[in-house]
Amino acid sequence: MKMKMKTALVIINCIILATGNCGGPLMMRLYFRNGGNQIWFPSFLQTAGFPIILFPLLFSFFHRRKEEQEEPKSPFFLIKPPLFLASVVVGLLTGFDNYLYAYGLAYLPVSTSSLIVSTQLAFTALFAFFMVKQKFTPFTINAVVLITLGAGILALHTDGDKLAKETRKEYIVGFILTFAAAILYAFVLPLVELTYKKVSQRISYTLVLEVQMVMCFSATCFCLVGMLANGGFKVIAREAREFKLGGSTYYCVVVAFTAIIWQGFFLGTIGMIFCASSLVSGIVISALLPLTEVLAVLFYREKFQAEKGISLFLSLWGFLSYFYGQIKFEKKTQTEDQAQETQLFQLPVTDSVA
Repeated sequence: MKMKMKTALVIINCIILATGNCGGPLMMRLYFRNGGNQIWFPSFLQTAGFPIILFPLLFSFFHRRKEEQEEPKSPFFLIKPPLFLASVVVGLLTGFDNYLYAYGLAYLPVSTSSLIVSTQLAFTALFAFFMVKQKFTPFTINAVVLITLGAGILALHTDGDKLAKETRKEYIVGFILTFAAAILYAFVLPLVELTYKKVSQRISYTLVLEVQMVMCFSATCFCLVGMLANGGFKVIAREAREFKLGGSTYYCVVVAFTAIIWQGFFLGTIGMIFCASSLVSGIVISALLPLTEVLAVLFYREKFQAEKGISLFLSLWGFLSYFYGQIKFEKKTQTEDQAQETQLFQLPVTDSVA
């Protein structure tokens, strides 16, 4: 892939990821704040927007057909069975992770949930080290420790952060399930990167879109089974009637917009894995969490105690530490490459005697 194209894809995926990462939790919290009581339904909505991926796939398909001209026509879907099956497995894990996250957010403020999710970076780094042989620097280790410590501070003071009419037990359950969701998704990120490396297919961005659609379809089916078993579809009409912001808002904003905006999160995530690595994807997700916290405080008037301030400071410190370490590492690598090229250029050249 050309450098300019790769840079453009990184920027596009960062924007898409930022939209989903910040907007998704806020929309889900809007559901719970205004009368929504289901867990499987918001879990289902997180990946139910996958059909919109068909539009860029259609564009890619017609573009390929136009370029091929008289060559053999390529199929609409490029994904092969091994990658398809791997995507299904990852999708099922994602569906379970969506359930854990939705359950946790039902009992936690968005700002608190975001800080807990920031621990995902530490586990992403750990899993990436063992699964895809991710290299570490002292700055990476420092970032992992600081971010993990920042989230741990939240556990020291829980009484002042509970939502209205919420018990201490519900808060603890929400905390544990959100933490579990962060660990599971931290495992999913390097698993996707490992899948890219192990399959025999050449990974293109079109194929990444297909992987995303299969993953989200599998995750949606997982949550669909949960909704059917729990009788969730029977409750939707009643919830819409009793929704505090009105039935039209329930269907148009909370349901449709939530499904679309979460799709941006998943698409941006696997796009960043394709363009860079699972660890970079995890770092971008974590780096956007402070913005989500600020938006939650602004829109929902959530409390922002000293513990959250300290946790936010440690998280930001960890992000800056990592990025500073990456800049130094890249400069060092570039210098070593230039030195090696110089040495090769200065090697003496001897004339051979025939």
